[in-house]
Amino acid sequence: MADFLPYLCLMVFIFALLSLFTYGMNCYFLMIFHRRNRPEAFKRHEQIKINFYQNFSPHNWPRITIQLPIFNERYVIERLVKAVCRLEYPKNLLEIQVLDDSTDDTGTIAQSIIGKMADQGIDIVYIHRQNRIGFKAGALKEGLKTAKGELVAIFDADFIPKPSFLKEVIPYFVDPTIGMLQTRWGHINSDYSLLTRAQSMGIDGHFAVEQASRAWSGFFMNFNGTAGIWRKKAIQDAGGWQADTLTEDLDLSYRAQLSGWKLTFAPEIVCPAEVPVTINAFKSQQHRWAKGSIQTAKKNLGNLFKSDISLLIKIQAFLHLTHYMVHPMMLLVVLTSIPMLYSQWFFNNLAFPAMIFTLLCLATFGPSSMYIFSQRLLYRNWKSRIKYLPFLICLGTGIAVNNTKAVLEALLNLESGFIRTPKYGINQKKDQWKNKRYAIPLTSVSILEFFLGLYSLAGLIMFLFFSKYLVSPFLLIYTSGFFYVFFLSVKHGYGKTKS
Repeated sequence: MADFLPYLCLMVFIFALLSLFTYGMNCYFLMIFHRRNRPEAFKRHEQIKINFYQNFSPHNWPRITIQLPIFNERYVIERLVKAVCRLEYPKNLLEIQVLDDSTDDTGTIAQSIIGKMADQGIDIVYIHRQNRIGFKAGALKEGLKTAKGELVAIFDADFIPKPSFLKEVIPYFVDPTIGMLQTRWGHINSDYSLLTRAQSMGIDGHFAVEQASRAWSGFFMNFNGTAGIWRKKAIQDAGGWQADTLTEDLDLSYRAQLSGWKLTFAPEIVCPAEVPVTINAFKSQQHRWAKGSIQTAKKNLGNLFKSDISLLIKIQAFLHLTHYMVHPMMLLVVLTSIPMLYSQWFFNNLAFPAMIFTLLCLATFGPSSMYIFSQRLLYRNWKSRIKYLPFLICLGTGIAVNNTKAVLEALLNLESGFIRTPKYGINQKKDQWKNKRYAIPLTSVSILEFFLGLYSLAGLIMFLFFSKYLVSPFLLIYTSGFFYVFFLSVKHGYGKTKS
């Protein structure tokens, strides 16, 4: 049995490595699809807008309801409401719903600013629920009951839509098959810290490459929960907002597409937002997204595989919904790396370490290449921005413990509440999050991050000792990632905050 254990670890290691390789290679495929479809997509988007403004006068524009789901957002609610009230759109065709589930003084602040806006002739209503049944999905569902609009735009509390936002998105809905349009997230505080720099680059990769590639290639894509606009009928046809997953946006997106609706993406329309400034807020956000994605996969993959769509679309949808499985695979690679050293095959076959090195390179450099590609697409000074890529790599590996916990909770049907990401109204470097409410405390997950950092470091030393240099650089990445996230968690977890 003792002789078999190293080979069992070797088999697990190879399985995890091949899984990471698969997800990494898909990043290359998405970049290829993006490059192939981008020129035609931009021409098509430009023509859509030209045709709309040539044929539709403002009094023929669709009626729109804007929903603002909030929960304890005292630092940003005024900024949000004022930004939405500045949207350039005929007042008689616009309705704003503030869907407030708050339990603190956010409601008082919100009602004060809403009253001022209403006095200016803006159709804005305040809806406060006495409970949080269904969390965000429940609030959106409640608001939809009385929504007057044919279209429904949704903005989370940390977003600041530009005045021209609605004018830019409505042309797409001339096509009656379009059920939802997602716009690209911008960043108002990306230069606040190395952490926000790294997050911003990760967000850019998702929107500039992944979302665009999926939309332009006819693959299933998703509403990101905010900075998008739905056709009300599409929501209703798909079964409405449902709260049985933590990612109600992803779930509705797949149900709508399985019902025959098309979802699309407009990368040229940017909606600025506040990036989380503390690692523990980011971990909470990632935990919710990871768990919700796997919950959505369990809920919808059966219907997806039985549907009459192409095999390529099904494969892409599977990789999309299960993407967060990369994190438990990362942990398996780390945990089995040291036992693998005791496999004689690992020493006797020179080709084997070379194969592992190649697979690890492709798995690691796939996402990295995509992030660099996104910076080239979006910014003229992209060369100066990619210097933050190592921090994004450390963040992506260091978050593996947190997200593996989320994946396991989803697979094991363990319930947890909807913990929203705290926003502090951070617009520039001089702004402070300390001494403010809503801080997320340090959790026991950080202890595991620390010990996995030590374990990865031990593995790195052992691989160097046995002269297995090809695998060592990747153990260095894991070591750096776990320690980076752990030390930030401790630093931000003990930051002085109000209760």
